[in-house]
Amino acid sequence: MSKKTMSARSDLAHIPAVQTVMRALSEDCLVPTVWLKTGVRDVLAEVRQSVKAGAAMPSWEEILLRCKARAEELTRPHLRPVINATGIMVHTNLGRSPLPEAMMEHLAAVATGYSTLEYRLDEGVRGSRHEHVQDLLADLVGAPAAMVVNNNAAAVLIALTTMASGREVIVSRGELVEIGGSFRIPEVMALSGARLVEVGATNKTHLYDYERAITAETALLLKVHQSNFRQLGFVDSVSRHDLVVLGRRHKIPVMEDLGSGVLLPITIDSYSEPCVQEVVGAGVDITTFSGDKLLGGPQAGLVVGKKEWIDRMKKNPLARAVRVDKMTLAVLELVLRWYREDRGRDLPLWRMIYMPLESIFSRAQSFADALRNLCPDVVVEVEADWSEVGGGSMPGARLQTYVVSVELPPSMLQWAEQALRSAPVAVIVRVNRGRLLLDLRTVFEHQEIPLAQTLADVLMRVSNG
Repeated sequence: MSKKTMSARSDLAHIPAVQTVMRALSEDCLVPTVWLKTGVRDVLAEVRQSVKAGAAMPSWEEILLRCKARAEELTRPHLRPVINATGIMVHTNLGRSPLPEAMMEHLAAVATGYSTLEYRLDEGVRGSRHEHVQDLLADLVGAPAAMVVNNNAAAVLIALTTMASGREVIVSRGELVEIGGSFRIPEVMALSGARLVEVGATNKTHLYDYERAITAETALLLKVHQSNFRQLGFVDSVSRHDLVVLGRRHKIPVMEDLGSGVLLPITIDSYSEPCVQEVVGAGVDITTFSGDKLLGGPQAGLVVGKKEWIDRMKKNPLARAVRVDKMTLAVLELVLRWYREDRGRDLPLWRMIYMPLESIFSRAQSFADALRNLCPDVVVEVEADWSEVGGGSMPGARLQTYVVSVELPPSMLQWAEQALRSAPVAVIVRVNRGRLLLDLRTVFEHQEIPLAQTLADVLMRVSNG
């Protein structure tokens, strides 16, 4: 037996027991026992594996420190807030559109007590959760009826299941989109029981392509908005107006999946999104879109259109599986009310979109000055850059912005970015051109002080090696 193997066996024999470490930590580590025990077990298992692999046995003090840190980490909720300094406004990985603080009091009251979720106060009888937003939403977009489910994929699924299960749905090949997580329109359609009929080419689809494909089995003409990519060059598609005319001539309903969906006119970098109102106004029978993208509200799938179809969807057994909860409805109703009261641009997402460039520059300059005072040895600059809408909305459209640029040695960039993500107040930044970049467009003003403190702490650790 080699000396190395004998040494490893000796070290393994000296790894302390879980209870020994817990007793040593119990006096100064105010962590619930369940998390303390889990943390100690995890660390001791890691020590055992590293020693078996030939690493040196850590000291008793180091084991205690690691166990305490792991236990304290376990006490923090896994889903927690972060500071988004990326400049991506609808950041899918960070929860998409932020909600106004003004709505939180109402949300807390609904969430922590009982509510009128399915109860009519005026009659004292059972009601429907659809009643809270359906009339408000329908009125906003000019549709005869509306309903809400838990996300837009569910909205598309229940619409297809209700309108076309067992029959054919005609879609342009250029609109067979894939959204995040490899979620594809053909797969949603297969799950609904509808049969996909592809027409046209990837870059060009004509009205006669749809017309030639119509048979006695055709249940629906489906148009899908290319919300997360753009086609340029030798391309053409059929307008919703022409598709509606074709559908009416053959007595076939038309559905359009808008993906993001927007209630206010918007043009960024010469790119614009169709408003839900204009889609409904064009005569589309059913329109689906998201609640947490350009609408600026909570995650939800919104379905608007002809009453006969909406009524059938509400009676579909799938409706119960994809229904929204009381908290989503509470916030969504307030968001829709803000739009109804012409306050839509006061929602956080829209305030970010229309934040004046001079305001961003001023905030960036002030933040950079504060950071220089905290970390005089670090090169901090303000540079022109671009913000993005994100979240599968307005692909390629960018807004001019100014970023705070922090220059670090190449060897420390990745470490600093990871340290910011691991900080008690987690910060998500961009790394580009060998610098940390912070876009204050997506940072709320009340977050600037904790952002500066967290960043300064990380940068001081970099300076101290």
